[in-house]
Amino acid sequence: MNKDNIKKVVLAYSGGLDTSIIIPWLKENYNNPEIIAVSGNVGQAGELDGLEEKALKTGASKLYVEDLTEEFLTDYVFPCMQAGAKYEEYLLGTAFARPPIAKRIAEIAIKEGADAICHGCTGKGNDQVRFELAIKAFAPDMPIIAPWREWSIKSREEEIDYAEAHNVPLKISRETNYSKDKNIWHLSHEGLDLEDPANEPMYKKPGFLEMGVCPELAPDKPTYVKIHFEKGVPTAVDGRDMGAVELVETLNRLGGENGIGLLDIVENRLVGMKCRGVYETPGGAIIYKAHEVLESICLDKETAHFKAHVAQKLAELVYNAQWFTPLTEAILSFVKTTQRYVTGDVTLKLYKGNLINAGVTSPYSLYDPEVATFDEDEVYNQADSAGFINLYGLPTKVYAKMKRKNGEK
Repeated sequence: MNKDNIKKVVLAYSGGLDTSIIIPWLKENYNNPEIIAVSGNVGQAGELDGLEEKALKTGASKLYVEDLTEEFLTDYVFPCMQAGAKYEEYLLGTAFARPPIAKRIAEIAIKEGADAICHGCTGKGNDQVRFELAIKAFAPDMPIIAPWREWSIKSREEEIDYAEAHNVPLKISRETNYSKDKNIWHLSHEGLDLEDPANEPMYKKPGFLEMGVCPELAPDKPTYVKIHFEKGVPTAVDGRDMGAVELVETLNRLGGENGIGLLDIVENRLVGMKCRGVYETPGGAIIYKAHEVLESICLDKETAHFKAHVAQKLAELVYNAQWFTPLTEAILSFVKTTQRYVTGDVTLKLYKGNLINAGVTSPYSLYDPEVATFDEDEVYNQADSAGFINLYGLPTKVYAKMKRKNGEK
């Protein structure tokens, strides 16, 4: 890449530590190009406040704030939720958000006639791969600038030093310098004391948790919530129809109040290392659990068991930056087919971090009380089981006879 040819750069801009210092760094190291900042709003609430003023003050010529929240949920989150996709128990909040953001950034870069796209992802993380593969899917010939692979800065402490030297305003201090990613679906925490897996997260410390409370501080009385699904998609809470955004916000509030959705894991990153993350996903945890309960009465055994294998593969594809691939598209098509009869209501009891099943109904339920009952019935002839067991156990019987014939026990 010839830096002299880079006259206009589109920057994936969040206003966080990394992207805040990238604007002056690009000005200094890429011959003072025009910088167009793009922020994808995926429901990160107050993080967008004052963003335009900050971007322009630090050297950007303009800021796009693209509202992607509805698209993020309906086109990315919910299809994977229908699959039951989890990566090592992680509900994929950051991995879901990168494809729609990168897609829109690529579209704006083409529209603006940009010479390059820049992102602030660290060279140790998954997001660099997620951003760049998505950009390649929509702007395959666009040069990509990744400052973490070029500059001499080696830590977040040094980034703060750079920001202070260049009068870049920051919302964090050296003491609260966690690496965070927030959207409507989740909030992640990494770094500082969390880098040692021996340390318990400071859940009770004021300001650490942002989407809820720790289970110990949740109410002593349980909260009941009923969620309605249509073909695997949540559409109502407690009898009130809601769009995707309102529904997730409502469940975030209920879940957060009851300490739901906290996850502390050491996960296997795409780039080969293990990394410790603490995640808040209150509404997402409720939706995943409710959908799983509903599927237990709506899916036949073979589909449910095969779908579990598919869910694992889909989670790996999403986590590993392969959203815009033929296999992901094919898996999502399969999952959509399985959801044809996943319609009904699920009631959950929320209590101090626990999600407890409190009832499920569906007009398409495969659960038949007349067949399953332990009381007297007129449907199931228990004598039929003898012939089934003889046929089902035939391979075991033949194998045992072979061993006995050859003197084996």
